[in-house]
Amino acid sequence: MQNTFGNIFKVTTFGESHGRALGCVIDGCPAGLDLCIEDIEKELARRRPGKEHGSRDEKDMPEILSGIYEGKTLGTPIGIVVYNTNQESKDYNDLKDVYRPGHADYSWDAKFGIRDHRGGGRSSGRETLSRVAAGAVAKKILSLHKMEITTMFDAPNIEKLREEKDSAGGIITCRVTGVPAGLGEPVFDKLDARLAGAIVSIGACKGIEFGAGFASAQSKGSENNDRPKEFPNGFEFETNNAGGILGGISTGQEIIFRAAFKPTPSIGKKQRAFAKDGSVKEMEIKGRHDYCIVPRAAIVVEAMTALVLADFLLLSRLTRI
Repeated sequence: MQNTFGNIFKVTTFGESHGRALGCVIDGCPAGLDLCIEDIEKELARRRPGKEHGSRDEKDMPEILSGIYEGKTLGTPIGIVVYNTNQESKDYNDLKDVYRPGHADYSWDAKFGIRDHRGGGRSSGRETLSRVAAGAVAKKILSLHKMEITTMFDAPNIEKLREEKDSAGGIITCRVTGVPAGLGEPVFDKLDARLAGAIVSIGACKGIEFGAGFASAQSKGSENNDRPKEFPNGFEFETNNAGGILGGISTGQEIIFRAAFKPTPSIGKKQRAFAKDGSVKEMEIKGRHDYCIVPRAAIVVEAMTALVLADFLLLSRLTRI
C-alpha cells in the first residue's frame, strides 16, 4: 500500500471520503521551522469549493496533533487531522453493487475484493486535502530558499456545465521560480520523473509535459536546444524549452510544466454502467460533485510540487561534503 511519499521529507496520508477524518503524518521536517495552524488553514481554504462548483462544501478545519511547540517544528513527526462533518453517505446507497463509469470503483474492487462505495472512499478527490496540508509545510521550507510556486488554468463556464448536467477538464500550468541549479538525481530519481509521478498521482491527471513538451518532438535540435544569452549574468538563457531540467537535474531556470486533467466522471446525465454481477444498467449518479475540478486541482498540483522540491532540497545536503 503506497500511502507514503518522499525519501527524506516523508508524508503518509490517511482517511476516506466518508470516514471519520482524513489527515497526514509528516516525518523528516527539520526542527526550528516557523509553522502555525494558519499556514495550513490558508492552503486548505484555497482547495475548498464554492457553492457554484456543486460539490461537497466542508469547512476543512485542521488540527495539529504533534510536532509543533511554540510555533516551531520540533524535528519530530507532525500529525495533522481534518474531521469530516458534512458527508451525506445516503447519496451512494444505490452504488454499492454498481461500478460508476470513469471512476476507480471496478479497478479498486478487482485489486482488494472490497471497497468503500461511499464517495469512492480512499480513491475520492477528497483525499487530496491531506496532500495540501502536507504541501503547506513543504512550502514553508521552499520559502526559506526564496522558491515560489504559481499555477494558472483556463476555467470553463461552470453555469453552462450545470445547465447541461455535464463536466469539463482542463490544463494546469505550473511555474517554480528561484530553483537553484543541482536539484535532482541523474538516473532513476530524476527531478522531472519525480515531479511527473507526483502530479500524475493526483486522481484525475492524465498527462504532463515539461517545457516545450510534446512540441519538441516536431522541432530540430538547433531549434530545441536552449540558447545562452550572449552577455550572461551568470548562467542565463534566451529560451527554456527544457522546462528548467536537464538530465534529471535542475538548471537554475524556471521550472515549468503543464498537466492535463480529465472531466469529473460523476455527472447528472444518465449513463450506462456495469453492475457487480456483470450486467449493464442505466444509472444516474447522485450526490455533490464538481462540474470542473481544475480550479481546485491547481492547489493540489502546487502541494505535490512543493513536496518533491522540499525532499530534494533536504537530499541535496547529503550529496556534498
